[in-house]
Amino acid sequence: MAQAYSTAFQQNKSFPKDTGGSRSTGLTPYTGSWTTKEIVHLLKRTMFGAAKADVDHFASMSMSDAVDELLTAVATPIGPLNNYNTANYTDPNVPSGQSWLNAPYDANLIVERIYSFKSWWIGQMLNQGRSIEEKMTLFWHNHFATETGTIIDARFVYKNNAILRAYALGNFKDLVKQVTIDPAMLFYLNGYLNTKNAPDENYGRELQELFTVGKDPMQLYSEDDVKAAARVLTGYRINTLNLTSAFDPSKHDVTNKQFSSFYNNTVIQGQTLGNGANELDDLLDMIFGTQQVAEFICKKIYRFFVYYNIDTDIDTNVIQPLADIFRTNNYEIKPVLAALFKSEHFYDALNRGCLIKSPADFFIGACREFNAVFPDSSDLSKQYYFWKVMEYELAICGMDIGDPPNVAGWPAYYQVPAFHEMWINSDTLPKRTQFTDYLIYVGFTYQGTKLALDPVDFVLHLDNPSDPNAVINDTLAILYSIDTDVNLFNYLKSILLSGQVTDGYWTTAWNDWFYNQGDQAAYNIVQTRLKQMFMYVMDLAEYQLS
Repeated sequence: MAQAYSTAFQQNKSFPKDTGGSRSTGLTPYTGSWTTKEIVHLLKRTMFGAAKADVDHFASMSMSDAVDELLTAVATPIGPLNNYNTANYTDPNVPSGQSWLNAPYDANLIVERIYSFKSWWIGQMLNQGRSIEEKMTLFWHNHFATETGTIIDARFVYKNNAILRAYALGNFKDLVKQVTIDPAMLFYLNGYLNTKNAPDENYGRELQELFTVGKDPMQLYSEDDVKAAARVLTGYRINTLNLTSAFDPSKHDVTNKQFSSFYNNTVIQGQTLGNGANELDDLLDMIFGTQQVAEFICKKIYRFFVYYNIDTDIDTNVIQPLADIFRTNNYEIKPVLAALFKSEHFYDALNRGCLIKSPADFFIGACREFNAVFPDSSDLSKQYYFWKVMEYELAICGMDIGDPPNVAGWPAYYQVPAFHEMWINSDTLPKRTQFTDYLIYVGFTYQGTKLALDPVDFVLHLDNPSDPNAVINDTLAILYSIDTDVNLFNYLKSILLSGQVTDGYWTTAWNDWFYNQGDQAAYNIVQTRLKQMFMYVMDLAEYQLS
């Protein structure tokens, strides 16, 4: 681990704390400068990494237009494909390269299909469009957490992901309804076992505690409310043949359901036959009639995209106005995000570089910022293999996508007081730096194909690659979210100049290669200098910050 000029490690070798969240700013539209600094901040929070091509793209438009484009949904991706046929076992129903999403369940392929799904999801993150949709899909997966290890059937796992993706920027109330009757969630939280003769309170509890109202000492819904919600939700079943859920009136509690004063003593009238399914709408109308839903969700959005610490001033100036926007817009998600990402508060200097990157932000972001080349769909086996390599890196650093630790999601998004600081420890930090070191210096090779971070290609796309000063400044502007001091600049320059005094050393070395790209010796000089510089930059604590 490089240490020379790392501000974070100079201070007791820990990351900066409590630097986010200015108390003096709110949702007033931001009218300040729109430079690389602001664009990189926006992109690192709303996408995975800030690729140079994306920075240039959004520099050509206004801040407001940039946010609007990021809040535009992209085309629905093609789902995961059969990449798992081997000599030991071949899917009898799905040829290689074809979709297994509607194929029969196969107990022999449980693990293979789960990893096919997880690898595919990594591929969507790596190949995301210029949209927040992928980040929001991960946000909602953390919010409505499920685990593949419990659901088992990858077809249902994918359908759950497809719901989160489809509603990622849509209506939150509609999303809650779809999640409630989603087969994966019905299985995960025992909704399919919930009957009039044996009510199961699992989902009725989490619907309120984790998904809508929130768990807080000030939230006064009661255990009786949990029990009443469970009775409302009786009767839902899973159809494993067509991969849907269905309502069984014979299993539904048709009696009236009384709720507490927290819900204004609402009584949901019991309904018979197929009309019993309408009670879900009544339940959601009652829950969304409270003030707490909007506040709870806006706090979760704030902690995910801005900072974890919400003090009284931020609650007053940011959270409450966002909650008002949420309610006024009938719980549409996009207006809330637009107000936040266009606000003075979001671009406040104190809110830059105050989050520790999640494993997804770190590993996916690094590959996207360096435009790492993965095999395309013409070689499905290699493509999924390298996607699985990335999935493994996230998992060993605490973010096994598809399998959060429990129904509450990853602790880094809710565990007081550490929050995102939980991503970094003595085990995960070395794994992060080893990953970037290895990809810069060696790369992962599989069947003759290499995955690597190419520092020469990175610099080639900068505005003035023959100027060592510009190379360093532009590199730090893209890879770091915080300002650095002159000592770091000088040290990086000494690496590029290989101990020489004048800038001309680098300029000559670069031009010798650039104008004669077949000269391997010239390339090796440039590559060696850049490998050393980029490894140092990415080993410092500042690269862990977003």
